[in-house]
Amino acid sequence: MLEAVERRFGTYRAPAVIDMLSDNGSPYIARDTQIFARQLGLKPCFTPVRSPQSNGISEAFVKTLKRGYVQVTPPPDARTALELIGAWINDDDEHYPHSGLKMRSPREFIAGQTATA
Repeated sequence: MLEAVERRFGTYRAPAVIDMLSDNGSPYIARDTQIFARQLGLKPCFTPVRSPQSNGISEAFVKTLKRGYVQVTPPPDARTALELIGAWINDDDEHYPHSGLKMRSPREFIAGQTATA
């Protein structure tokens, strides 16, 4: 969490409270994890238990990573894949067109939403 906040904001704390969505796994619901998240300016939020919609969203994201990145340039081992995943997610956010967003990247979609608001 700390590394994600530092990379995104260049500091150890988010500039405003940001929702941090996760499942209900024990590492995420642990009291210490929730306290640490709040210290970073994150608000822990959880998907509903046994939520088919949340599961579908996460499965679609994994499918996108596999199809758009792993199959294009297969990493030689798991360690390399873990080292590359941050760049893949950033590329997906910045450049990868999503059909559900009218073939725009999430960043383009968000920019369009805030420009019209």
